[in-house]
Amino acid sequence: MLDVIGLTPDEERLYRCLVQLTTARVGELAERLGLPSTDILAQLEALRGKGLVLPAGPEPDAPLRPLAPDVPLGEALLRRQEALESARAAVTQLTEEYRAGMRRHDAGHLVEVVTGARALRERLRDLQNGARSEVLWFCRANPLAMPGQENVEEFDALARGVRYRAIYERGMLLEPDALGDVEQGVRAGEQARVLDRLPVRLAIVDGRTAVCPLVPERGSGEPTAAVIGRSQLLDALLALFESHWLMATPLGPAAPPVAPDGDGHRPDPDEARLLSLFVAGVPDKSIASQLGVSRRTVQRRLADLMALAGVDTRPGRAFQVARRGWI
Repeated sequence: MLDVIGLTPDEERLYRCLVQLTTARVGELAERLGLPSTDILAQLEALRGKGLVLPAGPEPDAPLRPLAPDVPLGEALLRRQEALESARAAVTQLTEEYRAGMRRHDAGHLVEVVTGARALRERLRDLQNGARSEVLWFCRANPLAMPGQENVEEFDALARGVRYRAIYERGMLLEPDALGDVEQGVRAGEQARVLDRLPVRLAIVDGRTAVCPLVPERGSGEPTAAVIGRSQLLDALLALFESHWLMATPLGPAAPPVAPDGDGHRPDPDEARLLSLFVAGVPDKSIASQLGVSRRTVQRRLADLMALAGVDTRPGRAFQVARRGWI
């Protein structure tokens, strides 16, 4: 099993035998494994070179003992993983170059159709793994292929510097644990906003490739999506996203205290988090669940902030939150 990181099957067998014995001499290992001593000596020399075997004492004929495998083999495994990651990135780049070339010479390759939730999920993962600069999302309620908690590729991409901008449909935030998933992404670096309604489900990677499901809702058979390359159609989808981004309400996690406003009030992190959810249009019941308090507590805190801002309507409160820079 360890030949992928440079340990031959014979060397692995000898090392496992030595681990079981704790210490052993060449003759004992040869007898146990049924091999000539010359073969055992050659394999031990290879294991010594890989940092896996040492003499048990200073004597010339001291028995041998195994060393812990995690450091030498762990380093080899890390190098192997890095090589695989580099190869995966190269394959992704070549695939995109191939598709771009085909699209330039054949309009039939402009739109690729992907059918099935599993195939669509894998395509979204591949695109995120190959992302270099930015990923854009229209996130509607009841995802067709990839719920937010399954999108671990986003965190890997954020960690390597890829920017994420996501617009969530308000109905999606009412689903169980949805707010927690969104806040986890925002804490990792995602920029999130909210709108009442989104026109389509959409993902755009690096401004070069868009994925837009063709089946409108669940219950219509297997989900089918169009993967769209560089074209005027892609330009239109980018413009669609940017126009909705400007209209959407920012949504963020608990924020550090901001500077006091003109009346000397400085919202604490809990108030800032509550106000962020309120301005995004999240219902009081969902806010209470997310903050771990009762609905009455949420309403009381909002009423206190309303009195402080000198307004008595929810729209007026939202306006004052923005004007005073409370979030």
